[in-house]
Amino acid sequence: MTNTSTVRKTDLIFGRSLDTLTLLRNAMQRDKDGLIQELIDSGLRGRGGAGFPTGLKWKFAKGAPGNEKYIICNADEGEPGTFKDRVILEKAADKVFAGMGLCGWLTGATKGFIYLRNEYIWMRNHILAQMNDMNEAFRQMKLDFSIGLKMGSGAYVCGEETALIESMESKRGEPRNKPPFPAIAGYEDKPTVVNNVETWVYALLISYIGADVFAAYGTEQSTGSKLFSVSGDTPKPGVYELEMGMKLSDFVAEFGDGDTKAVQVGGASGFCVPRRKFDQVIIGFEGIPTGGSMMLFNSHRSMYHVLHNFLEFFMEESCGQCTPCRVGCQQLLLGIEAVKSKTKPAQYLDTLMEFTETMRLASKCGLGQSVGNAFNSIVNEFYEEMIY
Repeated sequence: MTNTSTVRKTDLIFGRSLDTLTLLRNAMQRDKDGLIQELIDSGLRGRGGAGFPTGLKWKFAKGAPGNEKYIICNADEGEPGTFKDRVILEKAADKVFAGMGLCGWLTGATKGFIYLRNEYIWMRNHILAQMNDMNEAFRQMKLDFSIGLKMGSGAYVCGEETALIESMESKRGEPRNKPPFPAIAGYEDKPTVVNNVETWVYALLISYIGADVFAAYGTEQSTGSKLFSVSGDTPKPGVYELEMGMKLSDFVAEFGDGDTKAVQVGGASGFCVPRRKFDQVIIGFEGIPTGGSMMLFNSHRSMYHVLHNFLEFFMEESCGQCTPCRVGCQQLLLGIEAVKSKTKPAQYLDTLMEFTETMRLASKCGLGQSVGNAFNSIVNEFYEEMIY
């Protein structure tokens, strides 16, 4: 493992003294198609974890037929270990709302919403004040766009964009079948752009710094920088803006406590990387992508207990709509308990890992599809901790 960190810290979101409204006014002086192409050229991909190219999503919505379109900021930050969107909303909510306004202008949408997770209700008054100020600025700029606030109800599955839309429509928060995708038929069955909190800010900044400057950070497949929520066994917990494409060994050298045995990349739905593989893993779309959660575990942690905690979470948060996820999460939890208590043989873990493949193929949304990420990586890499 590398002993010296070469992690490159950046300051695009919090470190620049830029007037948000000036950025928006200047962007609105540009050609719409040219600005969307710049977003595409920048390589910006969704910072919520899914990683869909932002410029393409906006382009699809702009070209979708109909005069009624919507913009949604997904602030349902429910992935365990992720808290960077909260910091953005606390410190730079104006940039989020300006990014939404820019997308509204580009795509022809006149109404936007921020969907705020219920656990962040303590931020509601702050968000409303910032939002009302921005709506007034839109009016003064003669931009036909306004933003409203909708609160979530504490459901993890509503981080998935179509379940979020269902919740916004006062329905049970369950994922929709796709296609059609939201850019064609989203909120109220109208073309809708749904982006993560962080993505809106970077889109606005790219309109100012340009695609080349943004793409100079990171790698060819993972351009730019992003915010990382660092937690666990670390002397430096917090939110950091780092260049994409770094080696996990460099990340651990910077944020580890000297005894890091594993890093859970991407929260409970991500992958667990053991110490012996730190030098082999790239944090990016060419390696292991992440919505921002980076949880470090040292040698004092039981990876069985970590996995047990994740499975309890997934079992609780499954919406129950599809059988592979509803039953699968329960059986995985019962399965590792049975192996640990010796009521099932160790070989039963192999059967459970095969079952996660069925969940991946047959589950309707990312919750059931991604349970196997943590399950298989922890079981494979820490097999002895599962059985002894």
